[in-house]
Amino acid sequence: MRKRYEAVMEGLWIMESEVKTVLNEMGVHTALYVPYLNFARQIGKLSRQKEISGHSLAMEAKVLLDKWAARGLNREILSAIRFEVFNIGEPEKLGLLQRV
Repeated sequence: MRKRYEAVMEGLWIMESEVKTVLNEMGVHTALYVPYLNFARQIGKLSRQKEISGHSLAMEAKVLLDKWAARGLNREILSAIRFEVFNIGEPEKLGLLQRV
């Protein structure tokens, strides 16, 4: 149990370090790190779920991005975290099926 806990904490530390690197590169003031880290933690939790991947994961990540943008965070920075740290892009636009 202890080894599992240590592995989870190490993964969290690595993810947060990567997020902080993105934030530094984008010139985010350290006072604003906490909400961006909270966004990243939610994306991380989402990405660890085995039942979700691909387009569904991208859609759920977009919902989280929209939520945190509505709370006042910069959408460009949130997108950078989503892509650069978690490698989750924009969900593909699914067109309506047309009958021929």
